[in-house]
Amino acid sequence: MRFSNARSEQLPAYAVQRIATAKRRLLGEGRDVIDLGAGDADLPPPSVAVSSLATAAGDPRNSRYAFQTGLMAFRESIVGYMRRRFAITVDPVAEVLPLIGSKDGLAHLPLALLDPGDLCIIPEPGYSPYLGGTILAGAEPLICPLRPENEFLLDLEGLSAEQLRRARLVILNYPNNPTAAVAPWDYLVHVVELCRRHEIVLAYDNPYCEITFDGYRAPSILEIPGAREVAIEFHSLSKSFGMTGWRIGWAAGRPELISALLKVKQFLDTGPFLAIQHAAAATLDVAETLLPSIRETFRERRDAGVAALARVGMSVVPPKATMYLWVPLRDGLASWTFAERLLEEEYVAVLPGASLGAGGEGYIRIALTVNAARLEEAATRIGRLLDRQGRGP
Repeated sequence: MRFSNARSEQLPAYAVQRIATAKRRLLGEGRDVIDLGAGDADLPPPSVAVSSLATAAGDPRNSRYAFQTGLMAFRESIVGYMRRRFAITVDPVAEVLPLIGSKDGLAHLPLALLDPGDLCIIPEPGYSPYLGGTILAGAEPLICPLRPENEFLLDLEGLSAEQLRRARLVILNYPNNPTAAVAPWDYLVHVVELCRRHEIVLAYDNPYCEITFDGYRAPSILEIPGAREVAIEFHSLSKSFGMTGWRIGWAAGRPELISALLKVKQFLDTGPFLAIQHAAAATLDVAETLLPSIRETFRERRDAGVAALARVGMSVVPPKATMYLWVPLRDGLASWTFAERLLEEEYVAVLPGASLGAGGEGYIRIALTVNAARLEEAATRIGRLLDRQGRGP
C-alpha cells in the first residue's frame, strides 16, 4: 500500500509548522517563548470586521454555500478599494475572484496554468506555496536567487533563451517576504515588458502593499502599462488588518487568468464563508481610516527591532515595507542551527532563511509580531546566544 506519490514526496518540510510544534512543547514546559517566526501579528482585527461578522453570522442565509461567485458586496468593495488605492478599475465579475486567503490562489494557480515540462520561475528565498503549487502541478520549478547585491530583485535577464521559451509563469512578490525589499517602478515596467515579449504569465503576490513606511507607496502591478495583458495579482486582509485566521483575500487581473483559477477552484472548495465576506467588505470600505494606525504600530516595532538588534551587534537596514526584518548572520553560522539553538536555549522563535530556500542561507527572518518591549527582550536573548557562540567581526 502506498501513502504518498512522487509529487508529494518532492515537497519540502513546512518550516513554520516545524517551529510551531517546538513552540507548543516549550510552552507546555512553562517556557516564556517569544514567537517571531510566523507572520502572524498580535494586532486585533478591526472592530468593524468583528461586528459585521457577528451580524452576518446570525443570518441563516450566510450559512449556505458561497460558491465561487460569493458575495457581490465583497466584490464591489474590492473594486472600490482598488480604485481608491491604485487608481485602477477592475470588473467585479470578470476580473475579481474571492479567495480563502491569497495562499489559496497562489498555490492553486499553477494547477490552472502549468503542464509537465513547463517552467515556473520562482524567487528564492520565497514563500513556500510558490514551490509547493508548482510541484503539485507536475511542472518544473526554475529557482532564481534574490541577491543582496541586486537589491533582492528577481533577475530575469540572466535566464537563457530556452528557459524563457519554456517558462509559462513567473511569480513576483514586492514588497517582498522575507527580504522586505521593494521594487522600483522602472523594474516592474521592465518585468512586464519581458513577460509580454515572451508570453509569460506574471503572478504578483501583493499582501504587504499597505504595510509601508517613510513615505513609500507600494504599487499594484496592474498600474504598470501593459500588465493587464499578462498579470494576475493576489491580495489578502491577513497582514494589513490583523485577520490572518479569517482566511480571506482576492485575485484581480486578466479575465482569462481569473477564469482559469476559478475553474480549478470549483473542484477544490466552495469559496470563503459568506459572513467573512461581509466582514471583509465592511473592512475594505473603511480601509483608509484603519491603516494609518496599523502602519504606525509596525513602524514603531521596526525601529525598536532594528535598534535592539544593533545593540547586540546585528546590523539591519530598516526596511521600507512589510512586517519583517531580514537579518544577516555572522559568516559560518547556519540559519537552521542558529534558529534551533535560539528556540531551545533562549526561547525565541525566528524563521531560518534556509527554510525559504537555499538562497536564504545566512539570514534569519524576524517577524514584527510582538510589541517593542518584547522585541527588545528577544534581541537581548539573541545577544546572549551570540556571546556564547563567540562574536565575529
